[in-house]
Amino acid sequence: MQTFKLLAELLDYPSGQLVSDLRALIAEHGDVHGMLDVVDGDAVFPRAEREEIAGFIDWLLTQDQTELEANYVRTFDMVAEHSLHLTHHLFGDDKNRGPALIDLSEYYKSFGLQHEESEIPDYLPLMLEFVSQLEHDEARIFLNDATKIFRVLATNLEKFQSPYAALIRVIENHGTLAKLAA
Repeated sequence: MQTFKLLAELLDYPSGQLVSDLRALIAEHGDVHGMLDVVDGDAVFPRAEREEIAGFIDWLLTQDQTELEANYVRTFDMVAEHSLHLTHHLFGDDKNRGPALIDLSEYYKSFGLQHEESEIPDYLPLMLEFVSQLEHDEARIFLNDATKIFRVLATNLEKFQSPYAALIRVIENHGTLAKLAA
């Protein structure tokens, strides 16, 4: 389930190291599609979703590093409706957010995932890192709890004309339990 790990990296702050690593992986596998075919070796993500991810990576690689970082900050840090801290969409700064964060952290620990105390457990890249360690059906069930948040977040990002919206839609698709029966 390395595609979820890749999505975690793509949704995290875009370091120069990420861009460098992506360029190296693409060169190693011939092109972005070859890289994604290897990353999604289990073919969990349909071709259309891999195309969305490839389009995002192509966009990312054409950006100036400083502008890429500034775009990320403008998108996720300056607009509360775009927050990658998912409980913010449910609770805002309400006091009930704290227990939800503690429960999520304990849930991770029950699966053996330890995260740095400085990381808030509802940060989407951290959640995707966790999901990458699950079986696909388990990942769907875990992501299903946040499907409505993904839908709202993707819509907000689409209104902002953010390329990150496509990645959130891909994640939303994998949280839909109806696909389990397919």
